[in-house]
Amino acid sequence: MKQEIKPATGRLGVLVVGVGGAVATTMITGTLASRKGLAKPIGSISQLATMRMENNEEKLIKDVVPLTDLKDIVFGGWDIFPDNAYEAAMYAEVLKEKDLNGVKEELEAIKPMPAAFDHNWAKRLNGTHIKKAATRWEMVEQLRQDIRDFKAANKCDRIAVLWAASTEIYIPLSDEHKSLAALEKAMKDDNTTVISPSMCYAYAAIAEGAPFIMGAPNLCVDTPAMWEFSKKMNVPISGKDFKSGQTLMKTVLAPMFKTRMLGVSGWFSTNILGNRDGEVLDDPDNFKTKEVSKLSVIDTIFEPEKYPDLYGDVYHKVRINYYPPRKDNKEAWDNIDIFGWMGYPMEIKVNFLCRDSILAAPIALDLVLFSDLALRAGMCGIQTWLSFFCKSPMHDFEHQPEHDLFTQWRMVKQTLRNMIGEKEPDYLA
Repeated sequence: MKQEIKPATGRLGVLVVGVGGAVATTMITGTLASRKGLAKPIGSISQLATMRMENNEEKLIKDVVPLTDLKDIVFGGWDIFPDNAYEAAMYAEVLKEKDLNGVKEELEAIKPMPAAFDHNWAKRLNGTHIKKAATRWEMVEQLRQDIRDFKAANKCDRIAVLWAASTEIYIPLSDEHKSLAALEKAMKDDNTTVISPSMCYAYAAIAEGAPFIMGAPNLCVDTPAMWEFSKKMNVPISGKDFKSGQTLMKTVLAPMFKTRMLGVSGWFSTNILGNRDGEVLDDPDNFKTKEVSKLSVIDTIFEPEKYPDLYGDVYHKVRINYYPPRKDNKEAWDNIDIFGWMGYPMEIKVNFLCRDSILAAPIALDLVLFSDLALRAGMCGIQTWLSFFCKSPMHDFEHQPEHDLFTQWRMVKQTLRNMIGEKEPDYLA
């Protein structure tokens, strides 16, 4: 049934947590350059991808559903350092100065608001541009005021909030996360051991009617309390962790092995990375959060309980090593031990020399635009159809996450078709 989608009129304010980080400044620069005709939005599904309609006609996705035009986006956000977006992008050294200079004035105008930060959740970072709040609840109130002030000052019709900051330390789900009442009580009681800064951002965004996108593997919106709140406020939430490099490869290769009924005995993955994210992940407590996110992928795809002879004893190891000389240019190695007919062993080795922020930037933009679309379509709660973009797709306790990239892509297109009352085309017609 066709959904009623409100038009994408007016301005969309995109508030980024970690607006001075490598991913954020790369996304912002690319968006500003694209709308000035200085670059192409390569890697962006929302801007370049097509989908087949019921009558087998091929159309650009942005011509199928009413997405916000890039020219109507206003960027802002929070950061633990006071540098404007141009200064921060120069420091990150992801993009060349000539590319930054094409939108220099616009980047210089993006000055971060003081961040909600707690050193205990990212011990390798020492922020200087941070809020002072007596409790987590007060931290939330300050963030809500920031959102309201930005929306008014920039004459925005809608706001979306994106987490593009570093990975927080690992914490398990606790009683404080299991209901909205328990979460709010913990915030008011200033229980800083279970209420992270990212949870404060998420709560503030949802309270202000803004979609929240979690771009890191933190425990945040993937809790019953946040699901309850997002449904109460009719706000979509999505996450978690941008699926950009090594995990993207796994969600392509693992379905291939399973489709061909080839066995896997071991999968060893290692990475070297030198940007701020790499520095944070050098702390074992923060790496644990990322490790859990990365390890969940292939086990879910392989379904070892269904195919014990093929995947019942896979040894899966993930390593991330901080290596400053590489900066944002991450290198990932995968050694995959597979076996085929009559159990004979084979090996596949993958060496991916990628640019972390170049891959993550279009994902971040797409998640913002599709989350805003979901809000205007009256969708709320977990947006499972956005699993395509996420390393550890958010899901409730009744469902398994979908990790197969091609199944995820079909979910995206099917959701968009449902929005406009279309059926899937008959490819055999």
